[in-house]
Amino acid sequence: MSINIDPITRSVVQHRLSSIVKEMGEAMLRTSYSQILNSSRDFSLAICDTNGRLIAQADHIPVHVGALPWATLAVEQRFTDIRRGDVILLNDPYHGGSHLPDLTAFVPIFDGERRLLWTIVRAHQSDIGGATHGGYNPAATEIWQEGLRVPPIKLYEGGRLRDDLLDLLALNIRNPREFRGDLAAMVGAGHLGERRLGRLFTEFGAAVVEAAFETILDAAEHQVRAVVSTWKDGVFYGEALLDDDGHGRNDIRIAAKVTKAGSDIEIDLSASDPQSTSFVNSSHANMQAAAVMAFAYLIDPDIPKNAGALRPLKVIAKQGTVVWADPDRPVTLCTSHPSNEIVEAIVKALAASCPDRAMAGWSRRFRIAIQGEDPRNGRNFIWHLFQARPGGGASSAGDGWSSIGEWHTVGGIKFGSIEVAEVRFPLHFSHHEFRPGSGGDGQFRGGLGVALDLVLETTKPALANTAGDGARYGPCGMLGGEDGVPHDYRLISTGRAPRILRTKEVGIELRPGDCLQIRSSGGGGWGTPALRSPDARRRDRVRGLLRDSPSEQDS
Repeated sequence: MSINIDPITRSVVQHRLSSIVKEMGEAMLRTSYSQILNSSRDFSLAICDTNGRLIAQADHIPVHVGALPWATLAVEQRFTDIRRGDVILLNDPYHGGSHLPDLTAFVPIFDGERRLLWTIVRAHQSDIGGATHGGYNPAATEIWQEGLRVPPIKLYEGGRLRDDLLDLLALNIRNPREFRGDLAAMVGAGHLGERRLGRLFTEFGAAVVEAAFETILDAAEHQVRAVVSTWKDGVFYGEALLDDDGHGRNDIRIAAKVTKAGSDIEIDLSASDPQSTSFVNSSHANMQAAAVMAFAYLIDPDIPKNAGALRPLKVIAKQGTVVWADPDRPVTLCTSHPSNEIVEAIVKALAASCPDRAMAGWSRRFRIAIQGEDPRNGRNFIWHLFQARPGGGASSAGDGWSSIGEWHTVGGIKFGSIEVAEVRFPLHFSHHEFRPGSGGDGQFRGGLGVALDLVLETTKPALANTAGDGARYGPCGMLGGEDGVPHDYRLISTGRAPRILRTKEVGIELRPGDCLQIRSSGGGGWGTPALRSPDARRRDRVRGLLRDSPSEQDS
């Protein structure tokens, strides 16, 4: 017998689900060990059902969440004997993962003997083994050079930790203490969600909650279709270019053909360039997530981003292309690139269908990971650059946010406290402020990037790797707006000539006292620059946000 769910019950259940995933996120933030999680918040939480449908998510990292349904399906296909107390772990890009550093933990949710849901935690690890520290290997030509691959495995069975398996995982990680602590935080957050869902079942009855799921998904679909139906019908095209793959291949093209008919959207990425020998390839789950991100950014922000909201969307791609690599190709950069470029190509295409919703380009990721010895305690450290966040794209609603991050995170990753970073690592942030003139001009200006001078305070040399893109191509302008200024990263070292850091390098020697001079890109501008108001330009000049400002730090 079907259960009729009234609007009030649906709303209460929906908000309870939202509060559960948010509370799981707070637990992760407060219990994780590594700065990449407890400071920069590079993790995401979700609830999926046993069919892989996304029921609820917290607003963390969009590229994580969009891939979780595929990871859930991989777990369902692998195991038929899930019991209460089991915890499943995976990271493999060819088993529903996105890239190796993103480890995912699944806790099954039961009502009596019936399994209904999963609470899911995906968290970026500061190291995942492999040939280089920090989880990114620009030199990789196969996935085995990128790190430890984890297909769906049971870390806990019936509530019992498989400590031999945990030992195996930790032994292959350069910072095992942080890894163990972060993994414990992930499992704890998943179990917190389990307890909160159990309370929800007790209060309403599992049958009512399940029926509410269906109405929540149906309502989201209805809201999305109402939005999409107002857009112009047609077939639209957009493309974006990766700078390079780090192995001598430049201008890698991501192409989107988008068909809009009524309230349906079909995105076809099949014409994208062939796959690369390097880590700029995308896994299937990551490609799907990127397409979902682009679509989600164009619908109303208050619509729940769940499986119902995605029913009007169909994604087509061709295996063997850079957006969907063949098995065993390296893919570690994919959550940043080509994710950003997939989003950019799709939004460019749909700018002809819904121009007022199409934001200008957000900046691209340019990461630095440093491994060295902290002279204050003799311990090895791995530090990831999350400061100097680049600028966001402008939109019809106004100027872009400055130092907000990239398109695949849209502010979900934070740059964290500079003071805390200096306490925890042998680093000195001698300069960190907005980079004047970095945002693309337009009726609405792109958000500014950041000018950072970072000094290494070690007594021994350290090693750095870079991983990213956007030093040749800045974030795209939209509808007449200008592109943002690209990244410009340099190494200033006593006794050595200053040099530009490439976006994909491995084994960079950093000497004590070296300075990383980092100038991150600004977001793209929206609309014709001639339409920008004189008051807005005057305000930018007074605040020192323009390139001719006395505070310009690009030299």
